[in-house]
Amino acid sequence: MADFAIEFTDVERAAAKIHDHIIRTPVLSPPEINELAGAELFFKCENFQHVGAFKARGACNAVFSLSDEAAQAGVVTHSSGNHAAALARAARLREIDAHIVMPENSAAVKLAAVRRLGVEPVFSESNSASREAVANRVQQETGATFIHPFDNADVMAGQGTAALELLADAPDLDALIVPVGGGGLLSGSLIVAQHLAPQIPVYAAEPAWADDSYRSLQSGKIEIPERYDTIADGLRTPLGQLTFPVVRNLLKQVLLVSEDQIRRATRTLIQQGRMIVEPSGAVSLAAVLANPELFVSKRVGLIISGGNIDSETLRRITSVS
Repeated sequence: MADFAIEFTDVERAAAKIHDHIIRTPVLSPPEINELAGAELFFKCENFQHVGAFKARGACNAVFSLSDEAAQAGVVTHSSGNHAAALARAARLREIDAHIVMPENSAAVKLAAVRRLGVEPVFSESNSASREAVANRVQQETGATFIHPFDNADVMAGQGTAALELLADAPDLDALIVPVGGGGLLSGSLIVAQHLAPQIPVYAAEPAWADDSYRSLQSGKIEIPERYDTIADGLRTPLGQLTFPVVRNLLKQVLLVSEDQIRRATRTLIQQGRMIVEPSGAVSLAAVLANPELFVSKRVGLIISGGNIDSETLRRITSVS
């Protein structure tokens, strides 16, 4: 096996470290959606996690892995929202400062979540280069430790605990589907699946409007998003230097889904699954519904990455007949 940034033992250690700071979210299998898909689907519901997203896992593991000396200077990150709130919460739990850089087009619900945790965001442009530049400036001004939203070994290990729980609660799966943006959740899940269930294929679900992971696997190098307007706003980031090798070596396939397919999947989870999910979290279901030949009559695990959807997006999605 290639030399990766994390091993399965790192995920196990993360699970023990964050146990008291996260929710062991439920795994649900709504009959109506199973019938629609023609498969037995098991949803790992990270929309019920603290801050409404799996990001609580990686942020807690990273913050509580800091030495006391490093923690005193606080933490800084850049994020479209879910990691931002997760890091702000983890910092509050450890009673240290958090500095959060957010793109100017971040969803209103995600901005509000950060502010509720007592942190006023520092704004950047929506592209990755601007996020990084502003975060670097804040880091230099404060001396805080930078916690990357996905390209960080402690974050990757923490995110992998979602798959660790899913495979324990829904054994004997035939496939696993994980949303992919920067690859923190996906790479952690791949490490877990490779160790616990190497026989099952792991698929990544990605918006066609943010197909950088798909193109990266084709070219063999990290590709940059060509547009930043997918409704799945949490998946607008490229793969990282640490996450890409894991994805390149262990992933079965990237399944691209259209904006309409993402909207329909979000609406299906809300109306038939009775779960509030954000579009980034619905791409896994969108991938199943768009590729029935891969999943029909199979037991499929899907990670719903989050449930932070603003009221206007929710209204637009659910009002479509």
